[in-house]
Amino acid sequence: MSRIGKAPISIPEGVTIDIAKHNVRVKGPKGELALRIDPAIGVEVKENQIFVTRPSDNRNHRSLHGLYRTLVNNMVVGVSQGFEKKLEIVGVGYRAEKKGKSVTFILGYSHPIVFIPPEGIEVAVESNTQVAVRGIDKELVGLVAAKIRSFRPPEPYKGKGVRYAGEEIRRKAGKSGAK
Repeated sequence: MSRIGKAPISIPEGVTIDIAKHNVRVKGPKGELALRIDPAIGVEVKENQIFVTRPSDNRNHRSLHGLYRTLVNNMVVGVSQGFEKKLEIVGVGYRAEKKGKSVTFILGYSHPIVFIPPEGIEVAVESNTQVAVRGIDKELVGLVAAKIRSFRPPEPYKGKGVRYAGEEIRRKAGKSGAK
């Protein structure tokens, strides 16, 4: 059996799970998420734990088993604790500032980049060069963080650009003088 798929998911206080046919709905203090599950995969709630089962050891069923267990676990964690990705802006004059719901990035282009986050995502500017993306949907938080990083990906010579907090940038040596 799948090591990930067979592990039970514990349900924290304040989180409720509704399973109807092939739909799983998770409600918690931070919000509500829903997921449509493949008909072959079973989801059961027993004694404050969620169990994900599969009908056979078919290759397709094995892969879906671990996938849906992880997706349901991410939903439970998201509605109870939430997810966060931090970004750093590196470069002279590069900065971010929040104006209402939108965030304006000044990243060395001839124009500022105005970014309006999607519904359910909060983009917080902690300082001029520190940005945090928060939300309950792990996939959406990662997509928004990747979108912001794509405005000016870190370059390998000076390391300037938008990077994830703690991301290692492989640096290249510049041109050497000719002799």
